Amino acid sequence: MRRRSGRRGSPGLPGVLQSKEVGIMRRKKAIRIAAVAVLLLAGLALVSPKNLSAVSARWGADYFPNVPLITQDGRTVRFYDDLLKDKIVAIDLIYTRCQFECPLETARMAQVQQLLGDRVGRDIFFYSISIDSEWDTPKILKAYAEKYHAGPGWQFLTGRPEDVELISKKLGLYSDPKKSRDGHTAALMIGNVASGQWMRNSATDNPRFLAIMIGEFLNGWRNHTAEPVKSYAEAQPLVVGPGEYLFATRCAACHTLGGGDDVGPDLQGVTAVRDRAWLSRFIKTPDRMLAEKDATALALMAKYNQVPMPNLLLGDDDVAALIAYLDAQSNGVRRPGGSQN
Repeated sequence: MRRRSGRRGSPGLPGVLQSKEVGIMRRKKAIRIAAVAVLLLAGLALVSPKNLSAVSARWGADYFPNVPLITQDGRTVRFYDDLLKDKIVAIDLIYTRCQFECPLETARMAQVQQLLGDRVGRDIFFYSISIDSEWDTPKILKAYAEKYHAGPGWQFLTGRPEDVELISKKLGLYSDPKKSRDGHTAALMIGNVASGQWMRNSATDNPRFLAIMIGEFLNGWRNHTAEPVKSYAEAQPLVVGPGEYLFATRCAACHTLGGGDDVGPDLQGVTAVRDRAWLSRFIKTPDRMLAEKDATALALMAKYNQVPMPNLLLGDDDVAALIAYLDAQSNGVRRPGGSQN
């Protein structure tokens, strides 16, 4: 099996941060995002049609391989002619037996697809390319896509190992498979092939940020709806507790709190129906509990389409903060009917 690798994704907060510190961190991140957006717009305005044409030619048919790939429906397509040419795309590398990065990565991409709506499949296209072609047949990829509620316009692809490796290197997504725990890094390459604009992001980044970058920036803000500009003086202090931050960044891609089951169970009331020691251990080392054939862990995976809970590398303080947040949100109330987490 050929696998990709790279720097590990963020293992979550290193211990419990104070609410004020988290709030400051979030505000600084928002300012950085806003600054990047302004710079990107300014840079785009300076690019002439002639320069755009030159950039497009550089990252076009002469650069990308036109190798064959096979979709989850068993259809053979050409990488450049059928998947890239004149399209806005979001591409990541996955494999269905991945235990760490892929589950969160794919769930996050499903959130981005939901935010973009019917534009995916119309003027935006998602591609998840398997790096484990010996195992990931079209049938297995199709089942994997269904687990994460992948909709039209999101294709899961496999191909010859040497072709997939070439694609990954051309896209800038390849990395040494010896440098991570499962040979995988959650990177996402987004691009407007016609204009030659490309950007590498974390595939587990904020889904709204990714949706804006894919749907607005790469499309020249043609679909942007102007909103009234508010003064910074009107901004209220943003105070986010460590447990809330962890849930939003590490859990919300698969779980809701009172919104019903998603990829995983609705976690409203989970602290009332699960033993606290069991819950703490499952959040911290779900892979170990599955390997030990813990009955409850196996039952949950079977109930939720064999999607494994990934090991998020959370510390004891992180787990405690997350459980405290779930407890506060649930108020210790067992939810009538529905799933029992």
